[in-house]
Formats: sequence, structure tokens, C-alpha cells
Amino acid sequence: MLIRDSRFRPRPDVAHPSRRGLLAAGGALGLGAVLAACGDDSGSGGTDSGSADGGWRFRDDRGEVARVDRTPERIVGYVASAAALHDFGIECTGVFGPTTTPDGGRDLQAGDLDVDGLTVLGNAYGQFNVEKYASLRPELLVTNMQEPPVLWYLPEESTEEITSLAPAVGIRTSGTTLTKAIGRYADLAAALGADLGADKVVRARSRFEKAAQTVTRTAEDRRGLKVLAVSASAEMLYAAVAEDFGDLRYYEELGVEFVTPGKPGERGFWEESSWETIDRFGADVIMVDRRTGNLQPDQLAESKPTWRRLPAVAAGQVIPWQSEAHHSYAGHAPLIEALADALRDAKQVIR
Repeated sequence: MLIRDSRFRPRPDVAHPSRRGLLAAGGALGLGAVLAACGDDSGSGGTDSGSADGGWRFRDDRGEVARVDRTPERIVGYVASAAALHDFGIECTGVFGPTTTPDGGRDLQAGDLDVDGLTVLGNAYGQFNVEKYASLRPELLVTNMQEPPVLWYLPEESTEEITSLAPAVGIRTSGTTLTKAIGRYADLAAALGADLGADKVVRARSRFEKAAQTVTRTAEDRRGLKVLAVSASAEMLYAAVAEDFGDLRYYEELGVEFVTPGKPGERGFWEESSWETIDRFGADVIMVDRRTGNLQPDQLAESKPTWRRLPAVAAGQVIPWQSEAHHSYAGHAPLIEALADALRDAKQVIR
């Protein structure tokens, strides 16, 4: 993923995005089967952690095995990866990716991280201070993968140098379902020494599962409601292909009905639309990408007349979408609860 990717629409910090930058920018399964999958999937790589000779190893979702002499302690992560590990009880030393906002606040993607206590190697796409990274004497680098084997948010021109300084682990977060991605972060955290039976983790998982059950019941009660997830820039509206996003795919598994764009790009993820033609996306509820730099509903209402005319917008049925939330039970439980509330309160405004 790079400048304009498919899972995450173009971020404003990249001018003419490619698919990778776009990501950087910007029939239901039985409930029992869905919840049983939470944390139980080992992903394409399996855990393969630990070593008979006392070293440490972990097979990532590229199928590559990260090996070090002992359990890594100086860990550097993509900010959402670091936030996920934090929720499972593992702390990173440094981070890269959207960590703080222009006013100095904590970016959404940083979750509950204490960003003031972290070394930030770069706060925007394309930024990664390799010299500062080396000074941390890193033992492990962790990041997401939107398009394996590409390691998310590592600048292409310096990826080889970065990965020569410490083993890297890539966890797949698109083209898979949310529970599998969370399960893989749980696998990694456990391999790094986290206690997955800790009260904090158990409570978060219980909340996540309860929220999922509520979405399933609500989606059944509100059958026929159509949901559209979008990301917005001044020039374009990007309509998401639900099956390409781990969270949206999971919501589909729970019974949520998404609008399916008819003409997504060659690699999926999004269908681009000029603002003059967005009325072709009929939906009862619209989810809007919250990532920093993307246009938000109040800005759209002020600047885009065609946005105001959409039935869901006119009915006040627009909700936030945290399209790159960190992959932990704690990170996603409140988002799933908010979705359940929105579905429960929504009225059908299209036919």
C-alpha cells in the first residue's frame, strides 16, 4: 500500500497516489462460527514461534520467519501495529506512521498509546528516519500488510536498508477478515511474552464478542438496510468494496448489507467517483473515513451540494468509519458497538 491504495483511499499527504498510497491516505456466517474464529486463526504463516535452541522466531503472513537470539524487547512498529500490541500488553520503543495530529494531539491510529513516550520515526507516508531507527538498536520491526509481501508504510526506496537492521514481521490486514487479523496480532503478542489470559485482554474480547452478537441481531431485525463506506477528498468520493477491507468483510459476515460498487479499480478496494455522479451510490447509512486529512461530514455538507442531496445524508444517517483501526479486541469493540447503534436507529430511505 502506498499512496492511494484500495483499502484506504488517498491520504492528503501524498500528491498523485498509487494504489499503495491510496491505502495509506485514505451471506452471513453463523454467529457461532464467526465468534469461534476470533483469535483462533493462525493466518497464512502460522505462529511457528519459539525455538528449541533458546532463540526466538515468528512466522509472519508472508511466510517468512523472523529470528533473533532472544525474545525481542526493542520493538519498532507501524503506529497501528504498536497500538494493537499495546492492547495485548506489549510495548514498542518506536513508531512510524500517523502518530500525532498537526495540533500535537494523538492521531486516531495511535489508539491508547502514550505517544509522548515513544520515538516517532516519521508521522506521514514516505517519512522514515533510518538513522534514528538504527540508533534505537531495534530487535524487531512490526507492520501491517495490505498487499503482501509489501510491508505497510515502509518507503520503497529504503525498505531494504530498514529490514537489514532488524527482522521484520508483516501481519495481513486486508484481503482477510478482522478476526483473523486480530488473532495474528494476539499470536505475535503471545510470542513476545504477553499474557492473553490477563483480565484486560479477556474483558476486551468479551466486549468485542458481545458487540458482534448485537450487530448480528440488529442486522437481522433491520434486514434491507444498505450501508456504504466511503472516503472523501476535495476531488473525489471513494466507495469501498466491503470484501476487500477486513472490518467491513467481518461486518458482512455478521449480516450487515453493504452497497457493492459496480466499477471498482483493477485491484479492487475502491470505486472512484466525481462529486457530480455520486448519486449512483444509494444507501440508507453512510460510513465516512475518519483518518486525518480526509474530508469529514461537516466539511462535505459545507462544500459539496451533491453530498447534501444523498438520502442518507438528508436523513442524518452518516456515521464515522475508522478504516485503519488497530487490530485488537479493545480497538474494535467500541466501533462495532457504534455500528450496532447506528443500524438500530436508522430508517430505510432508499428502495
